[in-house]
Amino acid sequence: MGANINIRVQNLEQPMDVAEYLFRRLHQIGVRSVHGLPGDYNLIALDYLPSCGLKWVGSVNELNAAYAADGYARVKEMGALITTFGVGELSAINGVAGAFSEHIPVVHIVGCPSTISQRNGMLLHHTLGNGDFNVFANMSAQISCEVAKLTNPVEIATQIDHALRVCYIRSRPIYIMLPTDMVQAKVEGARLNTPIDLSEPDNEPESEAYVVDVVLKYLRAAKNPVILVDACAIRHRVLDEVHDLIEKTNLPVFVTPMGKGAVNEEHPTYGGVYAGAGSSPPQAQEIVESSDLILTIGALKSDFNTAGFSYRTSQLNTIDLHSDHCVVKYSTYPGVQMRGVLRQVINQISASELNVQPSPVVENEVAKNLDDSPIITQAWLWPRVGQFLQKKDIVITETGTANFGIWDTKFPSGVTALSQVLWGSIGWSVGACQGAALAAADDNSGRRTILFVGDGSFQLTAQELSTMIRLKLKPIIFVICNDGFTIERFIHGMEAEYNDISNWDFKALVDVFGGSKTAKKFAVKTKESLEQLLTDPTFNAAECLQFVELYMPKEDAPRALIMTAEASAKNNAKKD
Repeated sequence: MGANINIRVQNLEQPMDVAEYLFRRLHQIGVRSVHGLPGDYNLIALDYLPSCGLKWVGSVNELNAAYAADGYARVKEMGALITTFGVGELSAINGVAGAFSEHIPVVHIVGCPSTISQRNGMLLHHTLGNGDFNVFANMSAQISCEVAKLTNPVEIATQIDHALRVCYIRSRPIYIMLPTDMVQAKVEGARLNTPIDLSEPDNEPESEAYVVDVVLKYLRAAKNPVILVDACAIRHRVLDEVHDLIEKTNLPVFVTPMGKGAVNEEHPTYGGVYAGAGSSPPQAQEIVESSDLILTIGALKSDFNTAGFSYRTSQLNTIDLHSDHCVVKYSTYPGVQMRGVLRQVINQISASELNVQPSPVVENEVAKNLDDSPIITQAWLWPRVGQFLQKKDIVITETGTANFGIWDTKFPSGVTALSQVLWGSIGWSVGACQGAALAAADDNSGRRTILFVGDGSFQLTAQELSTMIRLKLKPIIFVICNDGFTIERFIHGMEAEYNDISNWDFKALVDVFGGSKTAKKFAVKTKESLEQLLTDPTFNAAECLQFVELYMPKEDAPRALIMTAEASAKNNAKKD
């Protein structure tokens, strides 16, 4: 056996250790920082990171690390996470599941016991004691678009390349199981001279041409067509096509809550957020629902994304373009991907052929929502945030008031919005903020990273603040202090004990976690003091981590949250 291995290695043009090969491939794809926690089954692999141009980010726990890899991927197009077998990977599994749900490409690398230990069924720590070393990989298979068990050096390089391609193309997590005795096994390093092909396969020409013809026919015949852009347009990287289509057609364009940031909101045809009854501005609902042709791009029609399934649109008036199929009215075309269809439609259509209706004017309605009270209200805050934001900011909103409030915020151009509307794991945004801020720093982009998180949510993942401080990241963090889990209060139990939280001295955590000399802290309780902060040039410059306690009333919530919570409560109460 040993002789065969030696012959194989001698025949390699450029022998390279598996860990080095894997990490160099990650670097080629654009990853610069790898999140995770050390464990004895991954320690040797971690030694290879620096020489491969990758920075190690030791998070405070695996769940936060998974959230951070998710946030990193949303800014950099791919994130990576390393955990240890069993105890580490299971702590991360909720965060990885969220990335799967929301179409985020995260590479989850799990250091595991050696192939010899697995073959012999040894009773090792971090196992269930039953000799089954596949049980955790089987769990992760449900939330991964590819599982690669690196057990045979002959196949490993091919497995890695294939898995990374699938991760990127399908924009979902992959799971890589790396046994300790495979870390230094040899593979063909010369393969690195050929980058992984990350291009999507072209549509079958006849199928694509047919769908394009049908789409063009309906677009040209429509009396008041509109475009609706959703999350998967972002996740599957067709925003260039989206903007070219907007420029070519001048059609009114709307985004869903999960599609916030997909469209330049300063464009004259931008009409706001369409979310059924929760639309902002409200006239967006009337325009979309009265349209005789809605062209949706990357739709994810979940409950929170539709304000409690409050869409009042007909499939008979809808064309849905997706990453792996298209639906024109009631006809489905499997395997026809939206990128090719969009590009052909752009090439073949002109605005003069279309009935172009005006879009509603979208403004940050600060004055309209200003009252005489000093209290900071949800209705006033979110339009005011729109005036505070700058071009190319990265804005993270937590499940709850922030996710719904941001619907009423008109963005400057180039803003990237991060939210977890579908998976909705409370606390996600704090880890995601760390990952997003790190991605911006890795790009040397100078982009500000701004987080809005509720006090209840912040308590779940507050420790990740320490990672931000250690990495010298410079996010602006607004903790909305409104006494507990607001979204749950509005769904059920406004005064219920289970929706209450402990009153923390939140800004004191900055000092506890090591930021006393490098970060700034603020407590804001009135509109006037918030106005002063948001107009302060030093605060706007964001040259250090800035932590803001933002005090708001307990029983106040964005109008869209109240509406969606009512719909959610009704859905929860439904019986056969």
